[in-house]
Amino acid sequence: MKKTLSILLLSMLPALALAAGSHGGGHEMKNGTMMQGHDMSSMNKGDSAAGQPGDAAKVTRTIELVMDDTMRFTPSQFNVKPGETVRFFMKNNGKIPHEMVIGSVAELKEHAAMMQKMPEMKHAEPNMITVNPGQKGGLVWQFPQATGTVDFACLVPGHMEAGMVGKVKVG
Repeated sequence: MKKTLSILLLSMLPALALAAGSHGGGHEMKNGTMMQGHDMSSMNKGDSAAGQPGDAAKVTRTIELVMDDTMRFTPSQFNVKPGETVRFFMKNNGKIPHEMVIGSVAELKEHAAMMQKMPEMKHAEPNMITVNPGQKGGLVWQFPQATGTVDFACLVPGHMEAGMVGKVKVG
């Protein structure tokens, strides 16, 4: 019995490893398949002018944002100090999903165009969060240098184009 159980458990390890998926982030389609050739890692590298993923233990303040179906973030603009690590706490008061994606305007526009072509895409990157209707969520971000302005937007198809954008003034 022990031998049979051992063989059964060992034979399941490869299946469990595959089920765990990739831990490198990326995009998953609604049907569970991973998108190939679309890597958002350029939007969350430490040398990005937009900043980098922050350490939750170093958060200096929390900024609460409300998302709703008027296609707006409230507030849509705020100031941070260079080096500050912020926890963004989002609440979706709408009836449809919304997201917050931090990046440059060029990166946001490029990704929004990709989302138009593949609207079932799910995000798994530290600079992005999707919040379902009536739900709350958060992410921690560090703004290591005085860059002027860092942008964020909702990249659900049509939302950024409808004005669901915001700015963080770093300085």
